[in-house]
This record gives sequence, C-alpha cells and structure tokens, in this order.
Amino acid sequence: MDRERLINTIKLTKLFFDKSTSKLEEADSGFAPKPGMYTVAHQVAHVAQTIDWFLQGAFSESGMDMDFAKHHQHITACNSLTQARAWHEKASNELLRKLAELPEEEWNKPIAGPIMGGFPRTSIVGGIEEHTSHHRGALAVYQRLLDKVPEMPYA
Repeated sequence: MDRERLINTIKLTKLFFDKSTSKLEEADSGFAPKPGMYTVAHQVAHVAQTIDWFLQGAFSESGMDMDFAKHHQHITACNSLTQARAWHEKASNELLRKLAELPEEEWNKPIAGPIMGGFPRTSIVGGIEEHTSHHRGALAVYQRLLDKVPEMPYA
C-alpha cells in the first residue's frame, strides 16, 4: 500500500472537482438540463454520497449497500449547492482521515460482495477518482448550459 499516493490521489481528485465546478453558485442549485435529471446540487451530493458509499461498503461484511432507491432519496433531499459542497468536504475529509490513520493491513483486506468484491479496500480510491471525474465532466456541461465557462481543473 502506498499510503501517500492514495492520499494524494484523493486530494487531487477533490481539488480538480472543486476547481472545475467553482463557477457554480448557490443560485444554480436547482438547475437541471431536463426534468427528471439530477440538479447541480444533486450531482454534487451524489459525488459526496458515493465517497461515503465506497468507504462504508469497503469495510462492511456485506460489501456495498445496493439500496439505490434509498441513496437516490438521500441525494435528492439535498437541494442546496452549499449543503452538497459541505457534504463533499466532510466525505472527503473522512476518507483522508481513514487513509492516514487505519493500519495498512486493514486497507489490504478484500472487499466483500459483488462490487469490487475480492479487491483490496484500497481499490476504492480508484473508483472514487473515476466516479468523481465522470461527474466533474457532467457538471462542466451544466455550466456551459448556464452560459458559464468552467475553470480548467489542472491549472
């Protein structure tokens, strides 16, 4: 386990997400390209919830919680971009704390269940990085639809 690399991956993933979505404002919270799609606030809440989901599932004896209807209700209850960003901050900080504090042998244990089952718990870092990148791209499109130019995440 390369703890420093895993921690840096999460820090960069969050930095890139925050920077590329920085033009979004609280007034944009309810914007969705079409009815029935996630709003700006829902997209950010979904990213935050998925960090929690990966972390909880990696350490659960049954693996990832597959009750997606429950997750959807939790996500769509968040209608404020400010609240969604606070959730994302909290989820990221909890993951970083556990990456820094938990012994390597805990992180090397296999994940249970059908999602990433058998892979070491450290594998969630790659899943989180990929998932967050996907939603970073979706939110770049949302910003363009709002006549905003998203910030370059890497500059």
